[in-house]
Amino acid sequence: MNLPTESFRRVLGKDDVKSLMRRYFVANGFDGTLTAIGVIVSSYLSGVDNGQAVIAVGLGAAVGLGISGIWSVWEIERAETKIEQRRVEEAMLTSLGDTRITRDLRYEQMLLSLASATGPVLAILILLTPFLFVESTLTMFQAVVLSIILAVLLLGIVGAYMGVISRQRWYVSALRMGLAGLVVAIISIFLPG
Repeated sequence: MNLPTESFRRVLGKDDVKSLMRRYFVANGFDGTLTAIGVIVSSYLSGVDNGQAVIAVGLGAAVGLGISGIWSVWEIERAETKIEQRRVEEAMLTSLGDTRITRDLRYEQMLLSLASATGPVLAILILLTPFLFVESTLTMFQAVVLSIILAVLLLGIVGAYMGVISRQRWYVSALRMGLAGLVVAIISIFLPG
């Protein structure tokens, strides 16, 4: 009998699945990080004076991006899975039904959707952490600055990782990714409001 854990292990061992999971996780984590910077800086500049309010708004963004990540990738991969299934069925001149191939394709769809949602939610939660300490340890301004520093570091770490796996200069990739965080913070400062 083919247990789900065996199928998950088999699917996770596929290089193309790992590559797509990494892409979805990083791309949507990038979106989550930049969204969080915009929310945090704009909240502060709009006069929000307590950490709990920033956390509430940030969690709303995390929910939105998380659901968007799951839903969009689920639908994209569902369509791609149907295309792949039809291609294989036409080549084999038979219906695949509930076979190992179709089960693996469903598991791929699930894993890719989860990777897509996890990236932005995790990034936002990390960047909201300083706001838990507003009033007890940090001022609002300190929490904002610490969140921006965390965002730039997070983006830099992801950039360095991407540079290493693509055999490019890791520090250049780290700087490019980190720079995006600074750009969003600076633009957010100059937004009206």
